Amino acid sequence: MSKKNGLADPSRLKPFDSDDKQLLRVVIETPKGSRNKFAFSPDEHMFELKKVLPAGMAFPYDFGFVPSTKADDGDPVDVLVLMDEPAFTGCLLSCRPIGVIEGEQGDKKNKERNDRIISIEKDAHSWADIETVDDLGKQFVRELEEFFVDYHRLSREQYRVLGLKGPKQARKLVKSKMR
Repeated sequence: MSKKNGLADPSRLKPFDSDDKQLLRVVIETPKGSRNKFAFSPDEHMFELKKVLPAGMAFPYDFGFVPSTKADDGDPVDVLVLMDEPAFTGCLLSCRPIGVIEGEQGDKKNKERNDRIISIEKDAHSWADIETVDDLGKQFVRELEEFFVDYHRLSREQYRVLGLKGPKQARKLVKSKMR
């Protein structure tokens, strides 16, 4: 770990919980309800403000990444976390993956995969009975998918949902992107 500024680098943590290998470790970048999109900068070892969403649009749930992974877009694997109360930027959570929204982003010439894991914080009371993404209901999942489509549209990028898979595929995605 770099000693240039004395700050920790959460992107280098282990991706799976050491006590329960079924649980993902997730570092929160953007809390639920925030219009500010934060992202961890490995070069600066700090969370940076990346963009501000327009009035009326906010992150529907906590958004973060799985440490020690690298997705096709060059960033760590993205995770949307369902839990009872918002966390905070930099908070480390243990989460049960319940599925993955498979998607691609870009324009007609340059497209890349950008899948989003859907997970539940391990101690979330309100979500305790949810085992797979299918348990959330079609309308709920459609609204999550539409958030990502609209979010990318703000940057004049297209986001296209390719499919929806369960928890086994979510874990497989993380394992394939470990670095």
